[in-house]
Amino acid sequence: MKTYRIPMVPGPTSAPEPVLAAYTVNYGSGDLEPEYYELYEETQSRLQRIMGTSNSIVIMSGEAMVTLWGALKSCLKPGDRVLCIGTGVFGYGIGQMARSVTSDVHFVDFSYDEICRPERAEDAIMSLRPKMVTMVHCETPSGTLNPVAEIGQLIRLHGVPLFYVDAVSSAGGVPLLTNEWAIDLCLVGTQKCLSALPDLGILSVSERAWQVIKEVRYEGYDALGPWRTALSDRWLPYTPSWQAMAALHTACGLLLDEGLDRVFQRHADAAQLCRRRAKEMGLELFPRREEYCSPTVTALKVPERIGWAELDRRLRSAGMVVGGSLEKLAGKVFRIGHMGTQANLQLVEQAMDVLEQMLRL
Repeated sequence: MKTYRIPMVPGPTSAPEPVLAAYTVNYGSGDLEPEYYELYEETQSRLQRIMGTSNSIVIMSGEAMVTLWGALKSCLKPGDRVLCIGTGVFGYGIGQMARSVTSDVHFVDFSYDEICRPERAEDAIMSLRPKMVTMVHCETPSGTLNPVAEIGQLIRLHGVPLFYVDAVSSAGGVPLLTNEWAIDLCLVGTQKCLSALPDLGILSVSERAWQVIKEVRYEGYDALGPWRTALSDRWLPYTPSWQAMAALHTACGLLLDEGLDRVFQRHADAAQLCRRRAKEMGLELFPRREEYCSPTVTALKVPERIGWAELDRRLRSAGMVVGGSLEKLAGKVFRIGHMGTQANLQLVEQAMDVLEQMLRL
């Protein structure tokens, strides 16, 4: 199915027409024209407002994973100690990625249906004294939202050099205060709450992170070092996509024009509606407590009497597509993505009507 009549996947989300229109312009070479650099700077400023930061913003060609890898490889050397807060597929996945750079990776383990408990994270920080702590803000496969602010307080209190946060599925859908939460490397994707296409990776980089990057001196396509002076030098590491940057600029503008407080409330309202309707149908939330749930995605247990394959088939027959889950949650959990353009009460109501009908078959 190439297009979805009722798109409720947890990303890539449905992109609005003004964003798609950017790809129809036959732009010149971004390497050569001052207008591209001006666009980059304006987009950077918009992202700073959305991400709650004064730190510089790096915007790289490639899906969000390019920044997740680039931040690790640019900041870690063999033997560096990393503490990964694991509450789900992506939290543990970051740890596996870090192990490709340094063998000294440790986990604070939580089950997939709960969120990080700061007291356990603090014990691990005090015991290990890591160079970097990593965590995921919204664990999309589990539908949970982690307490990044509380961990940021611990980062400051215990003098951890680097705090690495995957905010791919939260930025633009929930409050994100990068500076206030002491996040050094805040990683964002275009294809979730921003509702652009999956062709750029975004991250904010603190001053102390830039110092570490300078010391590590990693070289590669995903290296962050060259971006330190790319704008001031008017020299980019590789040919940029002017169309993708224009689309991201537009997507950010749509959120800011709406007003971030209204955007966050829209996501909260969509989540509340989705979960109320799901419970009325007799469906069970996956996280053990509803307060663990993210405003951007709802994870529900697959009804045993139907099974995931059959539920997916039924929904698709009605033009609606949701997400399954990953790894040990595959086949057990399905996810409704009410993020970005999909955080729309009318769309959520329509989707839940279809889900209710398909469950009755």
